[in-house]
Amino acid sequence: MFGVDIGGTGIKGAPVDLDRGELSEERYKVPTPHPGTPEKVIDAVHEVVTKFGWTGPLGVTFPGVVVDGVTRTAANVDPGWIGLDARRLISERLGAPVVVLNDADAAGVAEMTYGAGRGQGGTTILLTLGTGIGSALFVDGRLVPNTELGHLELNGHDAEKRASAKAREDGDLTWEHWAHRLKKYLAHVEMLFSPDLFVIGGGVSRKAEKFLPLIDGITARIVPAELQNNAGIVGAAMAAAKL
Repeated sequence: MFGVDIGGTGIKGAPVDLDRGELSEERYKVPTPHPGTPEKVIDAVHEVVTKFGWTGPLGVTFPGVVVDGVTRTAANVDPGWIGLDARRLISERLGAPVVVLNDADAAGVAEMTYGAGRGQGGTTILLTLGTGIGSALFVDGRLVPNTELGHLELNGHDAEKRASAKAREDGDLTWEHWAHRLKKYLAHVEMLFSPDLFVIGGGVSRKAEKFLPLIDGITARIVPAELQNNAGIVGAAMAAAKL
């Protein structure tokens, strides 16, 4: 199967071995166009897919709410996506069956199947820390889709404006300063949902040793995502396998 992960800064994809939950070839990545209009982003998706000569069904993740293939929100891409039948447009552009789903939901499903959430009961929340903060909520392994917990209010701001990986980079924050912000965000989410496990994903999960040991006072276990920044691609491919 094949998965494409549309992010606020990059669009990446690869064929996926679903027996192992791993990419079967090295992923290919292109910068997300700015402005990230539907036409430009879909052209970039086409470039990623044709790089591999893929012609079959595929899954595509999107950084926003997706309901029945329609993109309902667009926090970190062009507002032209709002209310768009993305599944139909991407399918027509690629000439193949397509499933479109929220990016963090895709990453979460992959982590629950192959990674850090495997076999986990109770409530699990995966958070992808990147351009924004994506979230995936699971209860006994079942996904509650499109939670968008990155938009919870924290100190009068969207939480992702304070605690995303981009916020750390843009503010030139030390790992300690950023970990303090992230701890406050996790404490807020924990107060609302009382999860048993937090899984921290996104590209910054590769550097988990720099910030996770600095976070204390959280009752839930906190672990880095095992599939790291490939989780969205794997989850997209898993969704495509159901077409």
